[in-house]
Amino acid sequence: MTIDETSGSEWRSTTHAPWPVHGPLMGEEVHYPKRVLLLGATGTIGMATARSLVQRGHQVVCLLRPRRSDQHLQANASPPESLAGVKVMWGDASDPEVWTQPSFTGAGFDAVVSCMASRTGSPQDAWRVDHQAHVWALQAAQTAGVRHFVQLSAICVQKPLLAFQHAKLAFEKTLIESGMTYSIVRPTAFFKSLSGQLERVKKGKPFLIFGDGQLTACKPISDDDLADFLVGCLDDVSRHNQILPIGGPGPAITPLAQGEHLFALLGMPPRFKRVPVGLMDAIVGVLSVLGKIIPAAADKAELARIGRYYATESMLVWDAQAQRYDEQATPSHGSQTLLDAYARWVKGEGAPDRGEHAVF
Repeated sequence: MTIDETSGSEWRSTTHAPWPVHGPLMGEEVHYPKRVLLLGATGTIGMATARSLVQRGHQVVCLLRPRRSDQHLQANASPPESLAGVKVMWGDASDPEVWTQPSFTGAGFDAVVSCMASRTGSPQDAWRVDHQAHVWALQAAQTAGVRHFVQLSAICVQKPLLAFQHAKLAFEKTLIESGMTYSIVRPTAFFKSLSGQLERVKKGKPFLIFGDGQLTACKPISDDDLADFLVGCLDDVSRHNQILPIGGPGPAITPLAQGEHLFALLGMPPRFKRVPVGLMDAIVGVLSVLGKIIPAAADKAELARIGRYYATESMLVWDAQAQRYDEQATPSHGSQTLLDAYARWVKGEGAPDRGEHAVF
């Protein structure tokens, strides 16, 4: 594992760097550049976070795991174009040996920011990435004297029913009990998670909703706004040692309202296809039985459970006492709304790559 030395001049340790990112005003907190290790930088949120870190003057190293088709990148030690302005450390975060290499232990990081998450949500992948890889990263960070760990989690861990939720919660507990300064960020729905029906609607197909389309609501947040919030945790002491739910601007929106807005933007009469939740239950049941015999079916059953969860649970702050989701208690951040994004996508400016965020 090596750190790319081709993407900038030698860095000075931030411990001895007295220069602010911007000049302070009277009473304003002075922000200093930090040396930051970013995990999960190849995802869309990770890339947005890398951009935000660089824009704020932080010195950024991204731990990247080369795909088999990208082995030449490791040899050339050159970061992808999407990560301009950062240095690269090549290695797999789920390999404990990565965290013992001098290129990490001797780098003098001030903070770790993790946007890393399991790609599939399967139990094995979730416990390997969402939990174990993070535990190794945290232990190594403590040994190396890192002072702050910013963790991207998920708001759905409030009501954990799925393997990846339990894995995330297990690491959250480990981080909180570690004694290190932490910021645990639990975002609501992502724009990319809500972009999947654009093409089917444009083709004249109905918008799929579960039940009446008002079973759930969310305050979706864009990648850039979420990245801004994550990076802001480094300097905002009010976000230290806190669990931070965060959504985007504006009121909560239901799937029914999402569909109505899309049809309006396209100048088409609204058409909806209602999918009964019971159908999802039947699919989960059948796959769960098959999963006892066929391992691949077990993974599909977990994916179906994930789909059912998001079809029936709102991505808002959960009021345990009142047993309801609370829109007013869900903080907002940023300026980009999902409806603004829909308008851009309808104009052909491109919907995000959903990857494993696709549900249907």
